[in-house]
Amino acid sequence: MNAAIRYDDGPYPRARIAFLCVSNAGLTEGEMHAMAPAGVGLSFGRVPMGTACTRENLAGMEGGLRDALDSLLPGRRDVDVICYNCTAGSFVIGNDAVRGLIARTRPDVAATTLLDGVTAALAALGARRVAIATAYDAEVNELERRYFESAGHDVVALQGLALPDDETMNRVSPRFLAEYAAAVDRPEADAVFISCGALRSTAIIEELEARLGKPVIGSNQASLWHCLRLAGVQDRIAGYGTLFRQH
Repeated sequence: MNAAIRYDDGPYPRARIAFLCVSNAGLTEGEMHAMAPAGVGLSFGRVPMGTACTRENLAGMEGGLRDALDSLLPGRRDVDVICYNCTAGSFVIGNDAVRGLIARTRPDVAATTLLDGVTAALAALGARRVAIATAYDAEVNELERRYFESAGHDVVALQGLALPDDETMNRVSPRFLAEYAAAVDRPEADAVFISCGALRSTAIIEELEARLGKPVIGSNQASLWHCLRLAGVQDRIAGYGTLFRQH
């Protein structure tokens, strides 16, 4: 065949977003693909981490971030956003440090973290007072409290389930998670944040908002919303809470 090859804008003409996930993450891909609008491509890399969700293991991911970045679509020029998709890892390692490493390694893309997404979501919702329900132990919870308070938020409640690892976190039923988050909520909270991308919070956000009468943020929900907005995709999407419907 001698005809000139014809090209178009590829399979994902609107945006391509890449996520760096914890090595044992087993929920991220499914949740992100379920929420993503048509024409947006998602790719996933892995950062090594010990099995247990401890401060030590979360901090240890810092050493593997560069190698994970180097293996994440390194030869492509059509990646719009790279996001480190670990809530606790972001504030244990240091959100600025993680974002800075991504920006230096891949200066051609927008660099962000899951924690950036949550912070941006709270700002979009006008939520200063927040109740936080987590998967973590007391030590990691205290680091999360300090992060949000240093960012100007009033943490009116914070409780954790002290779950040992990603596999256990994935098995927490959405029904239990809804009851747990509702119990953590306080009347004075402007929003409820369910913290950890390994919890199945996406499935209960709509129901929980209707029950509580206030916005609910989940880790993966906020992360994808923020990445889409960074990539210039402004779709309002039903089924995933006030954040996606109105902002």
